[in-house]
Amino acid sequence: MDSVDLQVLKSAQAWLRAGHRVVLATVVETWGSAPRPAGAMLAVRDDGQVAGSVSGGCVEDDLIERIRSRDLAGDRPQLTVYGISKEEAARFGLPCGGQLRIVLEPLVRADWLDELLARVSKRELVARDLVLETGVVRLSAASRADMMSFDGKLLRTVHGPRWRLLVIGAGQLSRYLARMALALDYNVTVCDPREEYSDSWDVPGVEFTRGMPDDVVIESNLDSHSAVVALTHDPKLDDLALIEALKSAAFYVGALGSRSNTAKRKKRLAEFDLSQAELDRLHGPVGLRIGSKTPPEIAVAILAEMTAVRHGVDLTTVGTKESKEVEQEGPVCSATARA
Repeated sequence: MDSVDLQVLKSAQAWLRAGHRVVLATVVETWGSAPRPAGAMLAVRDDGQVAGSVSGGCVEDDLIERIRSRDLAGDRPQLTVYGISKEEAARFGLPCGGQLRIVLEPLVRADWLDELLARVSKRELVARDLVLETGVVRLSAASRADMMSFDGKLLRTVHGPRWRLLVIGAGQLSRYLARMALALDYNVTVCDPREEYSDSWDVPGVEFTRGMPDDVVIESNLDSHSAVVALTHDPKLDDLALIEALKSAAFYVGALGSRSNTAKRKKRLAEFDLSQAELDRLHGPVGLRIGSKTPPEIAVAILAEMTAVRHGVDLTTVGTKESKEVEQEGPVCSATARA
């Protein structure tokens, strides 16, 4: 699965190769309750076909028509703004007076696009700089700390897996979690030294290692853009990873298991020189309490919680309704339980 921006760029690449004129639109700044965040992309083909979105449908029709008529983005990149006044915001359906600033870029040459997509396919993190005055594009290696930026003259966008996810265990749940995480721009690694699981792993785009979990965590040099989720249900493997992950800078560390098993796990981990603050970082039972029962539902719950943590959401305000605890046991277990 591709991330949203890669789908847009791949569509633009295919259209250019087919001889179409293509304009790439990138949201560079939002104000108020804008429907789409900065960095959202939309590719518009000369016949009006589109890929992606810059406003969730609010301004697309107007934008497409103006691009097709060359009223916008005729020969070189330019900046356009929607929602300057309350009247215009109401016209385009921008909620609460929201505003969008969008850079429109006619894609004259596809060489940089071919290179960018080739590098990202190798799991590289790439920065793309667009000079608005000339339309010149430059590519360079990026770091996970790099962010999209726009100063009125230069637009920088970052492409590739800015986040990392290390999954311990190669079972059925791990397959769903890995596939979904790829769509959310994670560089996914699955670790499982067990032969009966490793021999059958076949999820494309995911790195697989048979190393011991604690060694893999240490070698990964986890940073604040990293997450670790332990899913084997085998304390000999999960605990090894958690001991090292909880001491790392990873923004999220979670483990599958019921509330009772989580309490037992924390008692075991406390014997390995982990502080209370480190133990409190463990998300267990893993995932938001959304009533999930099947492996794909549990994967959704895990990624939802990871996303909330990434964005600084107070988890005590999420899923606060009382619900029946379903034990996270066995191959089909639930992420509903939360202590």
